[in-house]
Amino acid sequence: MFNKLTRVIALLAMVFFSTQANAVTYTGPKMDLSKYQPEFRVGFLGDEAAQDIIARNECFMPYIEAAYGVPAKFFTFKDYAGTMESMLGGNLDYTWFGSSGYAGMYLKDPTAVVPVLTRMQPTGDMGYYSVAVATKESGIKSMADLKGKSFGWADPNSTSGFLIPSIELKAMGMDPDTYFSKTQFSGGHENNVLALMNGDVDAAVTWVSGVGSWEEGYSSGNLRKMVDKGILNMDDIVQIWSSKLIPNGPIVMPTFLPVRAHQVMIGMKQWIHENDPKCSENVANGIVKKWVPVDHSFYESVVAARKAKIEAQKNN
Repeated sequence: MFNKLTRVIALLAMVFFSTQANAVTYTGPKMDLSKYQPEFRVGFLGDEAAQDIIARNECFMPYIEAAYGVPAKFFTFKDYAGTMESMLGGNLDYTWFGSSGYAGMYLKDPTAVVPVLTRMQPTGDMGYYSVAVATKESGIKSMADLKGKSFGWADPNSTSGFLIPSIELKAMGMDPDTYFSKTQFSGGHENNVLALMNGDVDAAVTWVSGVGSWEEGYSSGNLRKMVDKGILNMDDIVQIWSSKLIPNGPIVMPTFLPVRAHQVMIGMKQWIHENDPKCSENVANGIVKKWVPVDHSFYESVVAARKAKIEAQKNN
């Protein structure tokens, strides 16, 4: 657990947002959270611009307030670590992590948070992919072309932006520490692709659903978000590698909240998906077939991979 000073630092690292929620018609599961705390605090990973995160999730706020009967407050963070520290420090009630982010928290304190639910892809898959991309004009067409060139990671706590690709590439005989001339952490998925487009790296990893149209950036994922924002043209890049299927990251909630609060969140997300599909799509960063309850067992393989990665780094 984190001491008081760490909690203060985590709080100071946050950019705080709160908006006046518009009234919504909501007939899904409810509870009176005011018996336990005065507000519901939502944290967002710092993998895209804060204003874009808030705009995309603004529709979610009135549903939270209708379901829990307390004001909702949104917080964004500069990186994954800040979100993880704040959640472990007891300063957040909800966030949506990648599998590796959840694994990192679990390894620090297995009793602090629980996975509550995740999304199912339109195809029925319960996962997504890490992909490496390069600019079309570079002439790079495969990972073999990248030997001795530069490579961009998203964030050290990202599943698809570091953990999985670093492990799978090494297993392919491409140890990132020696195969590339240099590597860098770009500060999130969007920044990593922007670093590629700006010529800071020769290739970069990010995440995609792996289904849907390439021209649209697939059905969901970082490339889709960037296309929708008008800051990426898929004709300008090529995909040169894809990982195996990665378990979709969980929405996590702290264990200090009553189990009923977790159940309300599951029911609320499912209700929004059925009754306000546009909001559900905005919050999910893309098209979702449905929201599915999950528990720790769904992420045991990722926890084991992250633990092995940590132990390997200690031995180097």
